[in-house]
Amino acid sequence: MWSLSATFLLLLCLRGSKANGAEMEATRRPNIIIIMADDMGFDDVSFRGGREFITPNIDALAYHGRLLDRLYAPAMCTPSRGALLSGRYPIHTGTQHFVISNEEPWALDSNATLMPEIFQRAGYSTNLVGKWHLGFSRPEYTPTHRGFDYHYGYWGAYIDYYQRRSKMPVANYSLGYDFRRNMELECRDRGTYVTDLLTTEAERLIKEQAGKDKPLFLMLSHLATHTANEDDPLQAPEEEIRKFSYIKDPNRRKYAAMVSKLDQSVGRIISTLASTDQLENSIVIFYSDNGAPSVGMFANTGSNWPLRGQKNTPWEGGVRVAGAVWSSKLEARGSIFTQPIYVGDWLPTLAHAADIELEPKILAGLDGIDLWPQLSGAADAPHVPREILHSLDDVWKVGSLLMGHWKYVNGTTSAGQYDSVLTYREFDDIDPRESRYAVTIRNSPASRALTRLDLRRLTQQRIAGLRRSAAVHCGDFQRSCNPLLEDCLFDISADPCEQNNLAYSERHSDVLAALRKRFRELRASASRPGNRASMPSADPTWHTCTWEAFEQQKPRSVPLVCDYVGDPCE
Repeated sequence: MWSLSATFLLLLCLRGSKANGAEMEATRRPNIIIIMADDMGFDDVSFRGGREFITPNIDALAYHGRLLDRLYAPAMCTPSRGALLSGRYPIHTGTQHFVISNEEPWALDSNATLMPEIFQRAGYSTNLVGKWHLGFSRPEYTPTHRGFDYHYGYWGAYIDYYQRRSKMPVANYSLGYDFRRNMELECRDRGTYVTDLLTTEAERLIKEQAGKDKPLFLMLSHLATHTANEDDPLQAPEEEIRKFSYIKDPNRRKYAAMVSKLDQSVGRIISTLASTDQLENSIVIFYSDNGAPSVGMFANTGSNWPLRGQKNTPWEGGVRVAGAVWSSKLEARGSIFTQPIYVGDWLPTLAHAADIELEPKILAGLDGIDLWPQLSGAADAPHVPREILHSLDDVWKVGSLLMGHWKYVNGTTSAGQYDSVLTYREFDDIDPRESRYAVTIRNSPASRALTRLDLRRLTQQRIAGLRRSAAVHCGDFQRSCNPLLEDCLFDISADPCEQNNLAYSERHSDVLAALRKRFRELRASASRPGNRASMPSADPTWHTCTWEAFEQQKPRSVPLVCDYVGDPCE
């Protein structure tokens, strides 16, 4: 007969074995590493065939993994990041109109359960390194209150690459410092180029995670290649800029150096995962949050060629972004993933990859769909019919919707001045490494790390074939479209450059009617935009020259002159 003490010990052992089992299950779950560029052009990765400058580490990730041929994102920073983390369209989180400027008192819908919260509950260590840009006027809007265990970086839209300060392009607001470790100002390593700074911090987290029970969720959200402040928008180390002296345009030369530092970051992250024996159990994603702003506000010279439009437009140049993914779990590594995929799909897709069962309430609110079976499956897996709402902004009267291979556009931004093809490939300025492109890719840190886990050798023929297949071909121009005056309908599979408006084709009248109907349904489901007017109390002059959670922060009695004195890091 069992004694009470023996029974108690047995219960303890059973409970302990269950706990150990849960820990073992957590450690078997893959690390999730998302590396996000900011405002990088569709054609600014050389795996599309561009030769002006080479991106060997990003290209290696695509060639060893899967090149995301039709990855779509909202055309601006805040809606794009909100869609990634919530799995919802911007119209369902109140972020469909423009972005959250630093002085505005609003945030991503607090009712949305975010990706880091889901992974945190599943036993992950959740970390954000870099940009947030989803609201900070109250402490509860900031990253460590929205599911991230740890944040190292900045809350707002952008910062200077060396001094970590930003000035919003609106009248009467001063320069303010914006860099934190969790909720506290972080002033160490001032003057270090921020792309390197963020990469070093991400490497530290990866190394610390090695051997721990918890799997790692890491989002490395770079400043590159977004511009800094208006007085010095394009910044890179001089020694990096000199590598691109063959590029005639000095601004494009700086941009190439910014991309180069970003590419090196990708190589460093993959190498660190490999050196700590964590790469094989990791899913690594690289992509840009939206297309490049080639001209106009925040112009960085980025190229979306041959696509029309740019950041903050409804065209492919604003919403179709460069991307790649690698995982040892991908059956068809070394191939192009042609399935249309939306950034909002990453939440359910990565949850599936990590064997995390989403609660019915969360699933019911998602606009993203689980594409892990297609992404991890055979190269010829059939496409899943996909609806993607690119934009629905009733303030600016602009909308864009993809259903299958049909795209509908009604209205546009900036009176249509950015609706054309804004950049072209430079055929005279060629990276000297282009002549040995395949060798350059294979010798990159990323490729050297990934080769050990590759299913087959990365040959020159294989590289050339993938690069050739990734090129976008426009076809012949036929019938233009003015979205300010008429509906536009395109067959994106045959016309990726949006050159032939089919809205007047009798043969396509049913297609146009179906897209109009679905657009009206989506409009009826939309939340009100969360935008609120700027608050004078947000000005850094009232907060020791710092961008603060200003709605609940008592301002100083006397303002400072933040361009010259009162620097919080002095």
